[in-house]
Amino acid sequence: MQRGTRISFSSVNSSLSSLKNCQSYINTGMDIATHVALDLVENFNDEEDVRSMENVMLEYAALDRELNHYMRAIEETVDQIKQDKPEKIPDLKSLVKEKFTALESMNSDSDLEKNEKYMYFKDQLKDMKKQFRLQSDSNDNDDIEQIDEDIAVTQSQMNFICPITQVEMKKPVRNKVCGHSYEEDAILKIIQTRKQQKKKVRCPKIGCSHDDVKGSDLVPDEALKRAIDSQNKQSWSTL
Repeated sequence: MQRGTRISFSSVNSSLSSLKNCQSYINTGMDIATHVALDLVENFNDEEDVRSMENVMLEYAALDRELNHYMRAIEETVDQIKQDKPEKIPDLKSLVKEKFTALESMNSDSDLEKNEKYMYFKDQLKDMKKQFRLQSDSNDNDDIEQIDEDIAVTQSQMNFICPITQVEMKKPVRNKVCGHSYEEDAILKIIQTRKQQKKKVRCPKIGCSHDDVKGSDLVPDEALKRAIDSQNKQSWSTL
């Protein structure tokens, strides 16, 4: 029996590496678009401008999906060739194109909304609007009684307090699973300590039932950080 042709995939691996670099550029673009959208909300810009940034995020998500499908098509084609060990060198280009077309045919608009960075964008945008709408309402409604304003400020400030350190957060991170936020250094220290003890970490927020907090589930809570910074600026300006 003849042995299969030995095929070198070094050029394919190099191409995959280049594609992954392109993916990092897409991720950077999505991060920048998120920051721009938060800037627009913070400065009370027109809602249309914010929506335009959401469209930019969806375009990035579409590029990311297409790139993922192409890389997956390449990887699956290479794996199949390695497994089959053909006697003749196959047409890699046509095989990859066939798999890629099949993957793209299953696309739907809902896929884009499930993009992790797009979901983060939407969550942060919602929180940002909520935080700054409260501050705007508090500043614009002069007829609100002082006691009601004090209660609103106190409730807002309570959200700024880390459930671990019990002091105002400087670098908050949000748990994607349960939605609670903590001071980054504090929660990471707990995770590291419990990992050494081979134990799980329960969410430090009182009343939360999530009992397996992981570092990979933590994302920067940019909206909360901006709200804290804005509140502190307002406090200093009234002194």
